[in-house]
Order: sequence, then structure tokens, then C-alpha cells
Amino acid sequence: MDRILLLLCLNHEGYSSAFFHEDCSYSHARCITFFHRRNVKLVRVRSDGGEYIVCEGERGDGVYFIWEGEAEVFRSITGDEESHIEFQLKCYDYFGYSTSTYIHHANVIALSKLTCLVLPHEHCSLLQKKSIWSTDKSLETCLSMESILNLEPIEVDIFQGINSPDAPKSGRVFGGQLIGQALAAASKTVDFLKVVHGLHAYFLIGGDFDEPFIYEVHRLRDGKSFATRRVDAIQKGNMIFTLLASFQKEEEGFDHQEATMPSVPPPGMLWPMEGVHESFLTNPLLPRTYRNIVATGKYIPWPIEIRFCEPSTSTYGIKSPPSLRYWLRARDKLSDDQALHRCVVAYASDLIFLNVSLNPHRRKGLETISVSLNHSMWFHRSVRADDWIFFVIYSPVANNARGFVSGQMFNRKGELLVSLTQEGLIRKDRSPNPPVTSKL
Repeated sequence: MDRILLLLCLNHEGYSSAFFHEDCSYSHARCITFFHRRNVKLVRVRSDGGEYIVCEGERGDGVYFIWEGEAEVFRSITGDEESHIEFQLKCYDYFGYSTSTYIHHANVIALSKLTCLVLPHEHCSLLQKKSIWSTDKSLETCLSMESILNLEPIEVDIFQGINSPDAPKSGRVFGGQLIGQALAAASKTVDFLKVVHGLHAYFLIGGDFDEPFIYEVHRLRDGKSFATRRVDAIQKGNMIFTLLASFQKEEEGFDHQEATMPSVPPPGMLWPMEGVHESFLTNPLLPRTYRNIVATGKYIPWPIEIRFCEPSTSTYGIKSPPSLRYWLRARDKLSDDQALHRCVVAYASDLIFLNVSLNPHRRKGLETISVSLNHSMWFHRSVRADDWIFFVIYSPVANNARGFVSGQMFNRKGELLVSLTQEGLIRKDRSPNPPVTSKL
């Protein structure tokens, strides 16, 4: 499918989704208010069934957003080719171009009484705002979450993600990146009124830092209130990760909360990770060799800021209870896109999660290997990933070389935002010691 057809239907490239999410919230009225606040005049176009809205070979007036009714898209047929419909467009879909230099390569015909709102070319730059779908690559700042989650559309429901060379590395591809990028790919294919409420992921094979990831989205179901997607991450022809996500339209319902947020110091009273890292340089409890590695190595901060509520004992090889509490948030300011914020939280959820199950087993000199096997999340409320989120982690059991952890995320008001679980492989490192070589 060529670029022209990708621009003719919502969810095939995602511009309309980002446009509606950022400032327009989830209603028609607020969409119109968004443009009125910017003194933008939307042209209303009405047509009856069977009428051409735009014709192949013509230059349109801008970008058309379907307000009411349905339309179909088809190309002119020549020779012996059979006539066929390329797409059927429904309410909230859009078609057209943001510049007057492009001509339409297909016809759009109203199937019924149709009302479209036309955004003129001179105002179409409003659709190109920084978002999860179209990050600003010119920013010379630290690695941002929007750049990590930015995916390149390859084909319908197929996207490519990369490992940024500036991202911090921990010996293998970070599992949170796979979760966040796969969820971003799924979100691109869902009606903008629906956001993810639950996901389940399985890590199958370790990934390669130097190769891009291909995310294939499978549309399992689209209902009035719910939609279901499966995303397979493929690298070098192998499926290395798979995610199943369910999306729901917001609606009123019963409300209660039994979970309570522990009483902990606010994030402003706690050390940032940079301060913790600097303390390693002079801490006499750490081996000199470790301090030398810290001093000579390049420190690359994560795009997620973390502030621990109590000192982490994992670095010192000291046994501790199987629990951990810390505050987290994205370092950069995020656009007002709930889909983006949930993808960022999904990315951050894999940070320092599984390793809590090793806390009761730590001792000096013990080297371990831990690998995530599966990961599940349930979103209970809207989240702001660029505001502080309190993460409580607890490991109730470890057995048969597997550790299990569960977690809860709260906002600063004490509202439960997300519930999480993860299971992973935890083993003693059986790597052979390097052979002793002569110094002569």
C-alpha cells in the first residue's frame, strides 16, 4: 500500500489520533473549541449519498474530518481491472492533505448524508504537534520518552522501532522498551476514544541492541466499548516478544478503593539517582574495584527519574526484605495524550521490578542472572507519567529458579492508578571464571 492510501484512513498512520488526543480530549465539542481558541475557521461540508466529496486528480481544500455519516474511497478503473473499494471511512476518520501541492489519488464518495469539517491548508500545521506518533527529532536534549516510543510506519499495522544509541544499557535490551513500543504500536490502530486498560506480555527471546524491532499488530476485535490487539515483536525473522492488550472507551461505573498508599516522604525530600550514583564513588562499603568502575564509566541517566524511599541494598550484596518503594516520573514534559502517558508508564514499569525477588538471597560475591518471562498490567485510572507516581513492589514467592513480583502505582493523592505483576527467571550466574593468564 502506498503513502497516499496510508493518509486516507485514520489509524493507518495516526495523525488524526494524535490530533484528537492532544488538546481536544474525547468529544466533538472540545475538538471545535480547540480550533476556535486559535481563531481557526472550520468549513462545514454537507453531501448526500452518492455525491463526490473529492475527485481523483484534484487538489482538495485541506484535511476533511468526518463529523457524521460514512464515505468510501476508490480509484478510477481502467482496462480490464475490476472495480473495488479501497477503504470505508466512518465518523472520526479523515482524508485529504495538509498542503495544497498534493493532488488526490483516489475518489471519496458519500455513502449517506455526510457532514465533514475541513481544516484549511494554512492551519494544517496544528496537526503536526509533538506527540507519541510524531516526535520532534530536532530537539537537542537528553533522550526523551517520546523519541523512544516514536515508531516508523512500514505498512498497514506494521511499525519499526529502534534502540537509541544514547539509551542506557544494562547488558541486554530493556524489557520496558519492548512493552512501551509494542503498546504504542497497538494504540495507533485503535479508535482514539479507547485507551488501554489491561495488557499481558511474554518475553520469548533476548533482543539485539543493533537491530531494529518490527512490530506487527493483529486486530483481534473492535467493539463499541472494547477493542483487543495482539502485537508481535520480530527481530532477524524471529518473534522475540508478544503482547496482548485490551482497550476500553471511558464510561461511568461503580467506584471503590481498598488499597492504601503507604506513608512515605514526598519526592522533593529524597535523593535523585544522580546523587545516589555520586555517593557510590566514596562509599567505603563498596569494593574499590566497583568504585573504580563507577568513576571511570560514563553515567547515562534513564529517561525516567527515580527517587528511592529507602536505600537500595542490591549494590552492597546485603540481604533485605523482598520489597521496594520509590517515586518515578518521566524527565521530560509530555503532551496531553493519555495513550502516550500509559505507554510511558508501561515502559517504566519494568525498571527495578523483578530484582526485588532477589533481595532475601543477596550476599557478597553472589552473581545472579535475572530475565523477565511475563509481565501484566491493569490501568484503573488516568495517569500523568510526567508527574510523580509512587511505586510499591513486593515479592511474595521465589521458587524453581523463578521469582514473582507484584506492584501498585499511586498518584500523589493516594489514588490507585495501576496494578502489576511479573514473573522472571532468577539464577546464580554459572559463567566460568576467566582463565588465569601469566603476566610475564
